[in-house]
Amino acid sequence: MEQNKVPQDNIRTYNNNKKAMYATDGTGKYALVSSSGWKVEEEATMQAILELKRLAEKAHEEVRKEEKSPLYYHMYANRMDLQLLSESTGLFKWRIKRHFRPSVFLKLSSRLLVRYAHALGMTTEELHELPAENKIDVHNE
Repeated sequence: MEQNKVPQDNIRTYNNNKKAMYATDGTGKYALVSSSGWKVEEEATMQAILELKRLAEKAHEEVRKEEKSPLYYHMYANRMDLQLLSESTGLFKWRIKRHFRPSVFLKLSSRLLVRYAHALGMTTEELHELPAENKIDVHNE
């Protein structure tokens, strides 16, 4: 893409920030150019956020019914999926899935809880709690 064609749509998901993109300059060499986003990118991001909100709402209900542990809800509420939580904690996915079981979650060591809490940006106490409502707000994006 040429420098003068880099999208500058001021999308809301960038929150008035810009990101660096590579584009060709007048001589055909690549250079860094700032972009305030592209409407298509904004739509794709919003679709992903809405899907995570839906998954968090479903997870909230499952935790409330004691079918899943609070970890399951917090994963989605923090815009993660199993793959990302696995990468963030260094734990195997099968192990994390096991920790979604309430009876297993209650027996986790403090060391493991700290790992999860760190990856999710919360305290171990918050990790055990289920908020009254799903906390993902798509309107602040």
